[in-house]
Amino acid sequence: MEKYYLQNRWKLQGKVLYYYGLRNKSVMFRNRVKLNRAQIKIIKKLPCALSDAELKELKNLAGVQVVDAARLKATPKSLEEATFCSRCVANDFILPGLEFDENGLCPMCRTAELTENLKSVVPVKNTFGRSKKSRFDVAVFYTGGKDSTYLLYYLSKVLSLRVLAMTWEIPYMSESAAKSIEGAKKTLPNVEFITRKVADCDLKKIYAHLYANAENTCACPSLAYVLFYPELVANKVPYFVAGNEPAQLLGLYYNHMAPKMAYSFGNNRGLNLLINIGRLLTLHPPLKRGQFHTLATMKQLAYGDNPLKNLAGYSNALVGNVVAAIKQVPLIVKPLKRAIRQSSWSGNIPAFVQVDFNDICGGKYDWKKIKDVIISECGWVPPEQTDKGLHTSCKIEKCKEYSQFNRFYHMRSTMMPFSALEISLASRDKALTREQALAEIESSLGFSLEEIPECAVMKEYIEK
Repeated sequence: MEKYYLQNRWKLQGKVLYYYGLRNKSVMFRNRVKLNRAQIKIIKKLPCALSDAELKELKNLAGVQVVDAARLKATPKSLEEATFCSRCVANDFILPGLEFDENGLCPMCRTAELTENLKSVVPVKNTFGRSKKSRFDVAVFYTGGKDSTYLLYYLSKVLSLRVLAMTWEIPYMSESAAKSIEGAKKTLPNVEFITRKVADCDLKKIYAHLYANAENTCACPSLAYVLFYPELVANKVPYFVAGNEPAQLLGLYYNHMAPKMAYSFGNNRGLNLLINIGRLLTLHPPLKRGQFHTLATMKQLAYGDNPLKNLAGYSNALVGNVVAAIKQVPLIVKPLKRAIRQSSWSGNIPAFVQVDFNDICGGKYDWKKIKDVIISECGWVPPEQTDKGLHTSCKIEKCKEYSQFNRFYHMRSTMMPFSALEISLASRDKALTREQALAEIESSLGFSLEEIPECAVMKEYIEK
């Protein structure tokens, strides 16, 4: 009798089969199949021969989740073995379980037109007025990296706004980022810079817990939000502005962390009206555009994720791990909780908004052109690997990529590696050429099955 197998990248967990990958357009997010007892019993036996009765019991699973040897797929063990999308640099090594259509297109390329209006999960705002209640018109979290430096340049030099730039001094800040921050201080007179550093004894507790659960210590930008939100409230800053790479924002959708509705929530008048009616009934002032997103973000960090979000299948494992780690130092969130209460009652809530880099750059956020601008205008210092464009401010970015990639590759996490999605989307949308994206995958990112040397930087800080 013919032997049957559980198809590659499907894994039985309890009563559910989970798919670890990105499926074709028509079934892109159908990654869960709930099984009955008989089906579970059969799946647990695989690989083995199956009777006609057992194949009938499996119903639609046969041929998709349960296959014969001829249909069984394998995950590539290197970039050289990978199958690439015919349009972008997405491939089934950096994104194990990536499917392709009959024309060799990946799901991201197949759905490009359907997602072109998915700009941001917070409201998009590209222009700002002068604040009459604060010394600052806007505030940004500044890392010294490519994206945050360009945002700082746009707000302070192009729009001539008074900007509060807040930097969390992480122990892993790259030399180029530190030099870029000093360069910005000399070239941007409209910007006031403030820095916070978490005591090593507290940060090591947070990092140790985070490393045990996520296999890396990346807590950005969540811990920065915790540190600086009270500062925003105290200074009555009207806007807290994010400037993420467009591919990063779209990656949340493909990673099944944000539904399409999340990208239009800020413009949904009906939902926002209901929220404000609820606030008025509890004697709270109504929220302006972007303020709900601020409170939701800060409350998530202070109190944990909303259970309804988890039930809907849109939990963010990245933030969830950070929140659990922060609880190792309970007093660090006390000022945050106090600032949340004060701002919610007073209405003095900085609106969380996103500048659309594609829009302000004439339709395309071109990495090379952006680097040229910030080098000349802000004294930005590129990393040693000058072709690197994704995540340029931190020494452990490669370690984070390595851990996310390996956790997903070995099916220990359902979260796809962020950088794999982002570099694929950036190449799809022509933020860089296919050749540039491939060069960055090969030289700058952490897609390796063997531990990379940079991981020692994380472990050394925790253990010393």
